Amino acid sequence: MNTLESMRIDKWLWCARFYKTRSLATEEIGKGRVTINGQAIKASREVRPGDTVALRQGQVPRTVVVRCLSAQRGPAPVAQLLYEETAESIAAREKAQELRRLAPEPA
Repeated sequence: MNTLESMRIDKWLWCARFYKTRSLATEEIGKGRVTINGQAIKASREVRPGDTVALRQGQVPRTVVVRCLSAQRGPAPVAQLLYEETAESIAAREKAQELRRLAPEPA
C-alpha cells in the first residue's frame, strides 16, 4: 500500500474489491448508489483516508470508513485493509443474510 493523499473513488472501489471492474464502479456511482460523507458524487471525486463511503452491493447497503489508499488492486486480504466496515453496516448485512436464509425457496 502506497501513502497516497487522495485518489478517484471509482479506482478506490475497484482496488478495495467492491466491484469487479472500474467501469462497473463508475456505473454504480452514476446511478447514485455510492455516496461519500452523505453526498452524491461523480466517479472523478477524490476520496481520502477518514471519508465515509456508503454503497450498495446487490440488495445489501454497506457503509465503510476509508483507512488507506492503494495504487494497485491486490488480493482480497490486502484489499480488506483499505477500509473498516461500520458496526451498523455489519449488523445490517448479517440480518439481510439471515432473512435470505429463512426465505422460502422459489418454486
